[in-house]
Amino acid sequence: MGSVKVGIIGCGNISAIYFKAGQTFDAFDIVACADLDVSRAQARAEEFGVAKACSVDELLADPEIEIVVNLTIPGAHAEVATAALNAGKHVYGEKPLAVTREEGKNILNLAKEKGLLVGNAPDTFLGGGIQTCRKLIDDGWIGEPVSATAFMMGHGHESWHPDPGFYYQVGGGPMFDMGPYYITALINLIGPVKRVTGSTRITFPERTITSQPKYGEKIQVNTPTHIAGVLDFENGAIGTLITSFDVWHHQMPFIEIYGTEGTLRVPDPNTFGGPIHIRRYDASEWSEMPLTHGFTENSRGLGLADMAYALRNHRKHRANGELSYHVLEVMHGFHDASDQGKHYILESHCDKPEPLPLGINENTVHSLLNR
Repeated sequence: MGSVKVGIIGCGNISAIYFKAGQTFDAFDIVACADLDVSRAQARAEEFGVAKACSVDELLADPEIEIVVNLTIPGAHAEVATAALNAGKHVYGEKPLAVTREEGKNILNLAKEKGLLVGNAPDTFLGGGIQTCRKLIDDGWIGEPVSATAFMMGHGHESWHPDPGFYYQVGGGPMFDMGPYYITALINLIGPVKRVTGSTRITFPERTITSQPKYGEKIQVNTPTHIAGVLDFENGAIGTLITSFDVWHHQMPFIEIYGTEGTLRVPDPNTFGGPIHIRRYDASEWSEMPLTHGFTENSRGLGLADMAYALRNHRKHRANGELSYHVLEVMHGFHDASDQGKHYILESHCDKPEPLPLGINENTVHSLLNR
């Protein structure tokens, strides 16, 4: 049946890694790209040898394209995904699935109505680091997971990002910016969430940009910049997650999973590799574990490749819409719990993604075809 034909909408900075993925994975072939700035689409097409640069409408009307990759800004995710689905295309998007829960639900309902697939980043949980952690947990190295901690803390983007204003508006903040990586990793390792609670604050109501080209401009902060959350997983485990743009320095781990027989230290969920450390109850020190899975370098696009293989082989893909909506609801739940002073009960459910089988790496990715 051949590779799946893909069109990319949104040719900004993040698009480069997806264009490179089109040259890496044989599951899909990028045949067109579009952007509101057509010259930017033309530049990407020339850079990566894509046959056609066009308008968004032209791309959506192209009968050859089966999957639209939505790399627009978060505020446009729902609009572009809806247009793609209405054009009869499957859609794979950058995180988050949408800004609001209502938009996310509408995307999934429309896809179901039309018999189309929805996929969504992040796909870092498919990398060698977190897949190795998944195998260690599944094989019983730390016993039954009891609890977890996760920390994403820094002092924001205004010191280095060329246009950091968005990160301090509704739909931004540390939770919506980085939360998807951490929550997706936790769901992959432990399972879906049944309820959350949280506390939030805005520490600095105004921020000053110290990066170029907007040095000296002021940002009015309109979304929480420190969020402390608690997750009750369906299997009984309890997680603690802090995301913050209000912390200058810290020495906390990215993620640790605490089990009945030991502790697992998980690598940065915004990367694909290691290191991984484990310490069982009877060990006198930590041990670094070898990676059991491939894709340890920047492999963004792996989730799209898995979706393309799933489309051809009529199976469920791993970075799917139900997972990404569950993550979106968890993030909103932290904010709602803080605003309302009570637990937020999740309405959605997702299946724990199937682990990648052993033996798949950058050179044998075609093995995904039948797994």
